[in-house]
Amino acid sequence: MSTHEQKISEQARARLPVNEAHYLHGLNPQQREAVDALDGPVLVLAGAGTGKTRVLTTRLAHILGTGRANPWEILCVTFTNKAAREMRTRVGTLIGSAIERLPWLGTFHSISAQILRRHAELVGLTSSFTILDTDDQLRLLKQVIRAENIDEKRWTARHLAVLIDGWKNRGLGPDKVTQSDAYSFANGKGADLYKIYQDRLKVLNACDFGDLLLHTLTIFLGHDDVLAEYHRRFRYLLVDEYQDTNVAQYLWLRLLARGSANLCVVGDDDQSIYGWRGAEIDNILRFEKDFPGAKTIRLERNYRSTEHILGAASGLITANEGRLGKTLWTEEAGGEKVQVRGVWDGEAEARAACEEIENWHSKTGAYAQCTVLVRASWQMRAFEDRFIQLGLPYRVVGGPRFFERAEIRDAHAYLRAVRSDSDDLAFERIINTPKRGFGAASLQKLQTAARNAGLSLMQTARTLVATDEITGKARTGLRTLLADIERWRTMAQSLPHGELCEIVLDESGYSAMWRADKGPQAQGRLDNLKELVQAMGAFDTLEAYLEHVSLVSELDVERGDDDQISLMTLHAAKGLEFPLVILPGWEEGVFPSQRALDEGGTRALEEERRLAYVGLTRARQLAIIYFAANRQIYGRWQSVLPSRFIDELPPEHVEAQADTGYYPREESQSVGFDDTPSTYTSPGWQRYSANRARTGAKTIDGTAKRIATKPQSDNGLEKGMRVFHQKFGYGRIDVHDGDKLTVSFDKAGTKKVMAGFVEKA
Repeated sequence: MSTHEQKISEQARARLPVNEAHYLHGLNPQQREAVDALDGPVLVLAGAGTGKTRVLTTRLAHILGTGRANPWEILCVTFTNKAAREMRTRVGTLIGSAIERLPWLGTFHSISAQILRRHAELVGLTSSFTILDTDDQLRLLKQVIRAENIDEKRWTARHLAVLIDGWKNRGLGPDKVTQSDAYSFANGKGADLYKIYQDRLKVLNACDFGDLLLHTLTIFLGHDDVLAEYHRRFRYLLVDEYQDTNVAQYLWLRLLARGSANLCVVGDDDQSIYGWRGAEIDNILRFEKDFPGAKTIRLERNYRSTEHILGAASGLITANEGRLGKTLWTEEAGGEKVQVRGVWDGEAEARAACEEIENWHSKTGAYAQCTVLVRASWQMRAFEDRFIQLGLPYRVVGGPRFFERAEIRDAHAYLRAVRSDSDDLAFERIINTPKRGFGAASLQKLQTAARNAGLSLMQTARTLVATDEITGKARTGLRTLLADIERWRTMAQSLPHGELCEIVLDESGYSAMWRADKGPQAQGRLDNLKELVQAMGAFDTLEAYLEHVSLVSELDVERGDDDQISLMTLHAAKGLEFPLVILPGWEEGVFPSQRALDEGGTRALEEERRLAYVGLTRARQLAIIYFAANRQIYGRWQSVLPSRFIDELPPEHVEAQADTGYYPREESQSVGFDDTPSTYTSPGWQRYSANRARTGAKTIDGTAKRIATKPQSDNGLEKGMRVFHQKFGYGRIDVHDGDKLTVSFDKAGTKKVMAGFVEKA
């Protein structure tokens, strides 16, 4: 911090308000306590709909408004760029735009990128390093796999990318990957390929998303003076969605928190649903142990849902053992009970749900108040078909995003090639797009020459166009492209980057390529390119724009204002709310997911239950749960059982109904209920109950109550033994750890499964 900044800071801290600030009005006692607890570590357990965002922004405004710190002395970490923008806007509204500027408010990755650009040389990069997107990362990994003569059909680049991302999420560099982890890829070559990949990134002066945190961790751990600089800089630390942090983010935060005891994390252990992305729920569960003397404040008053919805959700989540414990409540008594309805199959489920939506629309006139939340994307087909048949307006949330479209990636590659001589991945993408006669054979010659010379592709290309190693159309096309890039690079020094982009797309022939294309998508691609040029105008420099694109969070959900039904997965729905929520597919094997149970056991089951809790708490007025007697899963019809989560819903908050109007008479008798709510009488339910009796379940007061039967821990299985799994087929045991097995299946690859789900072959 400069002397001038220190002087301003001292003056600001001297100006304490005499009267209570207006932004504190209207807070409930627990919210006010969370805002006022500014000294020492604080854990705010904020249940769904309890005003978490208001507390976080008000706390931030309170720190600034009371002069305890200046904007540049606060580190505030969110999980999405959208959340960061919303927080910045809200704080500005609360205390004025004069101190709206918060330079250290952003996502883990965006803040790490700021720090890394300041100290890039400490990890072998320069400050102008490129951040690779997923597409470029996969292309680079393919090159690494091919160079090591590994069968890329068996050991795919996408598989290796997932492994490397997982290692980086755990804060592991190539030298820290264990031997057992290394054997997850190419018979033990995983760690070696990881190292080659990291070395290649340094040559390219590039890093991937995981590197942003991993490199920053390396700098903090290896350079005490740099870490001390940030300890002096940050007087207050605030973290949103703490339950979703992974190991690397946790280590990153703990290192920075050593400089100040004023750490506040906000989160909900009952909404930790991203374990498959590396999130560690233990981070929030052990907060009080990690930070002795920490104060825990529970926000339990819900401002969103009805009494019955909250009662059902709270009763369901109590079945989880891994939680800190809280109970949501509301002053709004009553409301409709959670509806549980049995149907014949997925098609009937879609018909029933659509009729509910149409009834809702006839009363409210708003389709946008309705959402269908599925556990897996394959469940969407039946609903989309039904929406189209009925002419109902809908949108699929979480489809292909603007910046992930091929034409946008191509345009970005051109701009990156203009910006950097060493960006091989960008140059490789554009070298024959549009067609320049530069085929695979010519590209292989160029790549070989570049490796031998230790130069980038672009630098090597300038030499090869003067020789006879590349001839004909390939040489002509390459020479023209290199000359164009040099000309565009000169233009970039004086032209606005939006105008430069338009020129590049025109002069390269890329826009003309799509104008000549008579396919149905061509005009849409040209419109997207026009939108791209307009979007770039919001950024001061080309570098700022490209970095923004690289840092766009995958969790961001863009929502339109049109009156449309929202169709999305439960994961995509987190943070949203709707008056009417339809929850289909609550059957064993669908929800909870059989794959999650097979691979994760009890830990995965608890995350599935948290996902069900998230789904229920999206509803403001009415939640309707469906389960089917039959389900077509991946092309196969299966008789399925209602989800154990239905059993766990408190009967006093649930109403079970028959949807007999949707089926032929003979079918309706197979899925209905009798006149007494929550009492199942159909032949299908009788078969279900009989099956439960055989598997150790019992029925109490008309509601099925499951007694979980844990798989046997051993079953006489040994390492090296051939086994059979109902879903994955035949395989051989690689690792035997109690009731957990790692099995190399003949067709499905390596999987982690519970011992109780396999049998000797």
